[in-house]
Amino acid sequence: MSTLKSIYRPNELTALLKLKLGATFSQKEQQDAQDYNEDINYCFETLDKVSRSFAAVIRQLPHELGVSICLFYLILRALDSIEDDMSLPKEEKIKLLRTFYEKNYQDGWTITGVGDKQEYRELLKNYDKVIRAFQSIDSKFQNVITEICQKMGAGMADYANAEIISINDYNSYCHYVAGLVGVGLSKIFVASNLEDETLQFEETLSNAMGVFLQKTNIVRDYKEDLVESRTFWPKEIWGQYSTTLNHFTTDPKGQKSISCLNHMVNDALHHVIDCLEYLKKIKNERVFKFCAIPQVMAIATLREVYNNPKVFLRNVKIRKGFAARLIVNTNSIKDVIHIFSDIVLAIERNIPDDGAISKETLRLIEQIKNYCNTETLKPYA
Repeated sequence: MSTLKSIYRPNELTALLKLKLGATFSQKEQQDAQDYNEDINYCFETLDKVSRSFAAVIRQLPHELGVSICLFYLILRALDSIEDDMSLPKEEKIKLLRTFYEKNYQDGWTITGVGDKQEYRELLKNYDKVIRAFQSIDSKFQNVITEICQKMGAGMADYANAEIISINDYNSYCHYVAGLVGVGLSKIFVASNLEDETLQFEETLSNAMGVFLQKTNIVRDYKEDLVESRTFWPKEIWGQYSTTLNHFTTDPKGQKSISCLNHMVNDALHHVIDCLEYLKKIKNERVFKFCAIPQVMAIATLREVYNNPKVFLRNVKIRKGFAARLIVNTNSIKDVIHIFSDIVLAIERNIPDDGAISKETLRLIEQIKNYCNTETLKPYA
């Protein structure tokens, strides 16, 4: 249905065709450059199943970096699958989360029946292949992946028995499950010698890159998480509008429901300028696209969910054609600044007249607009 809507938007249809052709050539170029062994082939095939969006941007990276980040993603996806499985006994889950990083050096380790989706269960069932592939990459990449996996697993274990009450809790949780990914990616980029070594010390900006994506997904996935008995919206926010988090499903168009949703979007918008500052520091063209495309998708998703009562009823997504257009047009920091500027203007046009939350949205939008306007006046190397 999303693709059909793009038929009436010629620029989106063109972008879809360009993206399809570009993906075909990118995969052929990578296969011609170096044949993968059986385990790495499995990892890329699995990546396509668990995340088509990330698979596309990972495949366009230079070979050694692409393989390392593919494994980084799959290992953390496996860890996340353990956390998300609400049927797993809590004590067993916590022990597994804290020790999961060790499994990557344990030949032949697998686990069955774990994961809330079939593709995640298959990943863990065949995890021995991921282990062999992981052990085949350079130790400089292994060390970063192990460090992040250990810290993330420990953070997930800490929150397995804790509610996300305060905004500080929310920020801390998002750091562990996503901000650390940004920190790890910066270190991997540096280890690949494709980015300046100073990037690995930009931990605040690296953290923001992951947290912005995570918070966007948490807002979008309200209904799906509620059905799966997962709670990530902080009570400090939703408690201002209801006594129970599931109340919003019963009155999705109510002022309190919409205000709570927009409050959550405001919280995510706080990270936008840090994300743009990070992207300014990326020098390699392919690394830039890898980092920038998820960010433009995230701001586009926030535009889609902002002030939208459908969030309380189903998973809201951007059109495939619009997503393709964003991907095709994201090639430089100037492109990203232009996209962000256009999208925050679209959010601004949708701000309702309902008091404090709308005033805060407007303040954040003005802040981002001023940043974008200032940046467009600067010369870029």
